[in-house]
Amino acid sequence: MSMKKICIVTSTRAEYGIMSNLIDRISRDDDLDLQLVATGTHLSERFGYTCSEITTAITKKIDICIEKKPAYAMSVAVEKFYEAFGELKPDVLVVLGDRYEIMAVAIAAMLSKLPIAHISGGESTFGIMDEEIRHCITKMSHLHFTICEEYRNRVIQLGENPEYVFNVGSLGVENIKNTKLLSKDELEEQLNFKFGPKNLLVTFHPMTLEYNYGQAEQFQILLGALSELKNTKIIFTKPNSDDGNEEIFSLIDEYASLHENATAFKSLGQLRYFSTLQFVDAVVGNSSSGIVEAPSFKIGTINISDRQQGRIQSESIINCENTKEEILSAIQKLYSTEFQQMLKTVRNFYEGNDTANNIIKKLKEVDVSKLLKKVFFDLRAK
Repeated sequence: MSMKKICIVTSTRAEYGIMSNLIDRISRDDDLDLQLVATGTHLSERFGYTCSEITTAITKKIDICIEKKPAYAMSVAVEKFYEAFGELKPDVLVVLGDRYEIMAVAIAAMLSKLPIAHISGGESTFGIMDEEIRHCITKMSHLHFTICEEYRNRVIQLGENPEYVFNVGSLGVENIKNTKLLSKDELEEQLNFKFGPKNLLVTFHPMTLEYNYGQAEQFQILLGALSELKNTKIIFTKPNSDDGNEEIFSLIDEYASLHENATAFKSLGQLRYFSTLQFVDAVVGNSSSGIVEAPSFKIGTINISDRQQGRIQSESIINCENTKEEILSAIQKLYSTEFQQMLKTVRNFYEGNDTANNIIKKLKEVDVSKLLKKVFFDLRAK
């Protein structure tokens, strides 16, 4: 019996970090043949050429011109991945999340009659177009691995058969438990950065559904608040490839060059990112990592505006509007005695049990080829 060919496509540093342990385990499994395809920002110098951080052997690199407009990158991705799937002939495609380029990959798989296993479906983020993209990928997929029970129920609500929707917990949270983190001395040497009395990790992505003002103006509000902080070191990680990232890139570089307490990175990589979370007081911005992974480190998250609105949140999340006054008020709450005491017992709702192995088990067990002709699961008829 031939090994089942599992094709995993990764397009960003964040998504690879989440899937890295799963990828490694599949690559070492005697019953599975891993086909790892790198694309998107992994192949862009502007975003740190994070392809070099991928530790598992890459089967194929596919450049989709990610630095151009999303519509162009998507069209290139559909064409190139359709050709690639014809060459690789995988048994199943595994994708994670809600990126526009991953939707293009899913479209190519659908046209290739290739079954899709989707990780992290059923989530909700009202403030960005990822909401629609995520649900589209869910409807093109045949196996579903969600990170909590509420999200599993939402995938079923979208008409997916409960027999093929599995709540496995978060791969990213599981990775924290399995990663030997750097000490403060090791990390400071690698980052060429010294932590201070107070420390914040800032990640701010473009708000893709905002029309009332530009990305630069939105981000400058946060920078104005950060400028007022005393005895605080700031580490910026640069944004993703959504429209408007150029403005945020430039503002980060300018701020870091003018403020001795700040430094910036295109990509920290999973090890340095998780290691950094050990020594900061909070994640600040609008990244999903502040919602999903940060609570496991018993630190706060200052979640700005509605980019992540809709996600299940731990008590460690402080939500605020994107105004200087609200951001400074949230930071004041972060350092309050009451909030710091609460952090000691905070629970992360996204912790699963043996997440990667459970995904692999289902990939082996289920004959996904028999699921190509899907029947809408109608809750009203049950």
